[in-house]
Amino acid sequence: MNVGDAAERSGLPAKTIRYYEEIGLIRPARAGNGYRDYSGDDVHRLAFLRRARNLGFSIEDCRQLMALYEDRGRASHDVREIAAAHLRAIEEKVRELQSMRSTLQKLIHACHGDDRPDCPILDDMAGAADQVSA
Repeated sequence: MNVGDAAERSGLPAKTIRYYEEIGLIRPARAGNGYRDYSGDDVHRLAFLRRARNLGFSIEDCRQLMALYEDRGRASHDVREIAAAHLRAIEEKVRELQSMRSTLQKLIHACHGDDRPDCPILDDMAGAADQVSA
């Protein structure tokens, strides 16, 4: 099947599929005319990649997960470790976002939001900038 059909069946844009081929995540066969010829297995791999990317795995993680998926002699521990590392990174990002949220809530609450020029939000940012340049 051509890239348009593979895109429709896998749920990925054709541009993404071409990118995945360019970086070696997928290697479709070539027809006699040189066009890409995607198989059912290729579409399955593309759907696998779509799901992994939707879960936030990096391209390199996807490369490792795909290799493990295709290796029937794999140890599930290896897959679990990649997923656990990714979960730890997500949890750290959530903590960072919660901290940003808390700080912004406090700054917004401290700001009068009127016609006066004083602004605790800008003062906070300027204070942080002063610390960097010192």
